[in-house]
Amino acid sequence: MKQRLAVLCALLAAVLAVSGVPRQEAAAQVSGTGTGYLHTSGNKIVDSTGATVRLTGLNWFGMETDNKTFHGLWANVTWKSQLDHMAQLGYNTIRVPYSNDALKPGAVASGINDYVNPDLVGLSPLQILDKVIDYAGQKHMRIILDRHRPTSAQQTALWYTSTVSEATWINDWKALAQRYAGNTTVIGADLHNEPHAEGTNPQATGACWGCGDTARDWRLAAERAGNAILSVQPNWLIFVEGVSCPSGGNSNIWDGDPSNDEDCGWWGGNLSKAGEFPVRLSVANRLVYSPHEYATSVYDQTWFHAPDYPANLPGIWDRYWGYLYKQNIAPLMMGEFGSTLANPVDKVWLQNLMRYTGTGAGGMSFTYWCWNPNSGDTGGIVGDDWVTVNQEKQSILQPYLSPPS
Repeated sequence: MKQRLAVLCALLAAVLAVSGVPRQEAAAQVSGTGTGYLHTSGNKIVDSTGATVRLTGLNWFGMETDNKTFHGLWANVTWKSQLDHMAQLGYNTIRVPYSNDALKPGAVASGINDYVNPDLVGLSPLQILDKVIDYAGQKHMRIILDRHRPTSAQQTALWYTSTVSEATWINDWKALAQRYAGNTTVIGADLHNEPHAEGTNPQATGACWGCGDTARDWRLAAERAGNAILSVQPNWLIFVEGVSCPSGGNSNIWDGDPSNDEDCGWWGGNLSKAGEFPVRLSVANRLVYSPHEYATSVYDQTWFHAPDYPANLPGIWDRYWGYLYKQNIAPLMMGEFGSTLANPVDKVWLQNLMRYTGTGAGGMSFTYWCWNPNSGDTGGIVGDDWVTVNQEKQSILQPYLSPPS
């Protein structure tokens, strides 16, 4: 029997050698970004063959700003070489923030080095996005589109403003879904970035979760937009962020009335009500919850000063969003998390956060904030030359990255 087994093993090794398939990959049956469109199964993201996929990417911002296209196109390094660098470091997904301004007819992209990137000169923001998506696909990377702002001016608590209606928000999403229909590089829509509280309770005017007010309930708005997108592109994943305070209003800690105070988290980071009030989509297995999580370089939350820090962190993450994964309700994809790491507290935070996401293909997905060195409160993976890697950050993230393949 042992002799027969040895012969079979030798034959298998020969087949793998001829086919060029590494034995480790054949045994795992999981490849970096998978094949075809993605969907969900319990708390996992899986590809068209059913293999588990872990999205381990980063954000490359700029299309949501006045430049209306990726930042760093002004650097002395080509846009293609930047994508090459991301893939070489092990990032398999790019989350691309944009504003509706960049989608308008006649929108002009600026901040492009015409000597280094002559192939981008004269192109519209969407045409540049097309080229990035095409090349990312050649690198076996995936793209998530993120409606970051209604206009290039600033973040907004709600998904609409007095000048950018909900109808514009939804129609622009449908247009993007149709533009990239059939292109499996583009896997989904992060519907609106960081809905959050505005006003002080009980006069809340910001985004709530489960309050039932159609003008403010982010959960209901996510259903309307998500289902509209799925009506024209049923293969996309729908990424839904949290809010900051479920009521949509900030706590008034000075009024002496604790009844209208509540547990608030990061903008977009509070999914504590999603278990009770889940997002309901018209196509099954398309929902991914996408919390944001930050460190002291963004805001000095009280839990960073708790006497049991950092042992208190897993309980905080469990409460705000981790329970969705641990109870097998839905997959999680942390859409943003980052720090300058200037404070030693932040290094401990990032190490513990990555450990919390888990190892291997079954771990939580994420897109780090960010590639760009010009993010004021976090800095980037690369320095001001858009080439030199911040090794302190990269070394913490590296063990959790699943290279594109």
